[in-house]
Amino acid sequence: MGERRRAAARRRAMRLRRTRRMALAAGALAAVVVAHLFVAQQIASRDADAPSAQNRSVAHLALPVPLIEQVEAAPSPCESHSVTEAIADTDPTALIAAFGGAERLREVVAEGAAPCVPLDDPAWPWAVVNKQRPLEPVDYAPEEIVAPPSRVAGDGLRPEAIEPFERLVAAAEAEGAGRIASFSAYRSYETQESTYRAQVGARGEHAADEISAHPGFSEHQLGLAVDVVACDAGGCGTIYEVGETAQGRWLADNAWRFGWIVRYEPGETETTGYAPEPWHLRYIGEDLAAVYRDGGFRSLEEFFGLPAAPDYG
Repeated sequence: MGERRRAAARRRAMRLRRTRRMALAAGALAAVVVAHLFVAQQIASRDADAPSAQNRSVAHLALPVPLIEQVEAAPSPCESHSVTEAIADTDPTALIAAFGGAERLREVVAEGAAPCVPLDDPAWPWAVVNKQRPLEPVDYAPEEIVAPPSRVAGDGLRPEAIEPFERLVAAAEAEGAGRIASFSAYRSYETQESTYRAQVGARGEHAADEISAHPGFSEHQLGLAVDVVACDAGGCGTIYEVGETAQGRWLADNAWRFGWIVRYEPGETETTGYAPEPWHLRYIGEDLAAVYRDGGFRSLEEFFGLPAAPDYG
């Protein structure tokens, strides 16, 4: 990560520490105010019953002074040195370890307790892109794209996704599901612009929005998404046929083993904004994909506690 992002990470950590100190001070002040009010009420009550100024003075002196116990607030995980270091280095494996595992990282992010974990930075494998969350920058392009061996069309993927994809392809064939191939993976902003325009021309804008993203809002632009096709001895079918094939059924049950999820599942359109796409795989890494599957999640929005994104805001 460049110096600009390291500086941003340091500023975030400083803001969190400053907020924590202010919260502790405010809590202590509130406790003192409550204690004073309590004493004042006791004095007023005893004054009403006391027959003389001497008795009132004695009562005043006899009042117990409340002890104010200061409770140390739990430290924010974002203040951990291992967390800030992993963020500064853009190291997903180290960041997951710093949080004590993928499940714990997901929990604190979904609870809003770890604002330092970037969900909008396309450099991270778990970046969430949807109709409410465009890429930042909108014309983001990965540093490197590599064509996977199992490709019949389209561009490639980011290097970190190549080996997991090829292991997925090999396992599907070895386990009897059949051959799977990449049909469309990385798309630049310009490519997505022409893709979306073609869909609008063929289907109209409303129907196009159900299956194709606006440029700058597509997971394909991350280089971590791939549309696959099912192949046999006679060749490969279309993406729209995947769901009815043995390969499509195998993907729904097994893609997570290799760090991939089926991003747009049936029944989730009101959350994701897209019609079901059993052919659209998204790489998030094996650790998080296992948590995703074990938790029964069906969208990244639900997984990270984010608002639904049925349309463009």
